[in-house]
Amino acid sequence: MASEELNENEVMETTRRPDLESEQGRRAFIRVLNARMPKKRLIAQGVLRTEDGRIALCELVYKKDWDLPGGIVDPDESPADCVEREVREELGLDVSVRGLLAVNWLPPYRGWDDALLCLFDLGCVAEDTLERVVLQRREIKAVHWADAETIEERTAGYTAEMLAGVALDGREDTAFLENSAHRDGM
Repeated sequence: MASEELNENEVMETTRRPDLESEQGRRAFIRVLNARMPKKRLIAQGVLRTEDGRIALCELVYKKDWDLPGGIVDPDESPADCVEREVREELGLDVSVRGLLAVNWLPPYRGWDDALLCLFDLGCVAEDTLERVVLQRREIKAVHWADAETIEERTAGYTAEMLAGVALDGREDTAFLENSAHRDGM
């Protein structure tokens, strides 16, 4: 078959008796499994900071809490590429991922299903960097440098806790978090 698409009869046949001996049969079976497996939302955010440790937070159009730059990872996009793209689109800044700070599993929150959040280090930049941002006004009202107190006051609790646990404590290794807290024994 030249096309990767299957009609409904072929899908039914594949789910009953897949021909796992042929590449075509294996690929058809994988497509059926892939269509039926759960999908989890993946978020990529970045920590962009000044030399004195303040962190860039975005004041968003669509929610009260300030948040880190980033967004939802598109299909077939890497999380690192996503955060670089989002910062470029929403703030007009070209940044490069310097490392992974944490992977944070987030339970359902305010009507959203659970998700995985990849938190990346975007490095230190000059104090005047935010003066040069070009905001995507349909999403971002403003961007601010925030110290630990401002982070606690202005961000959602899970964001403040995540940042306190990995970005503000000088941690060197990548953390695995559940609901923004270190998992016991990790």
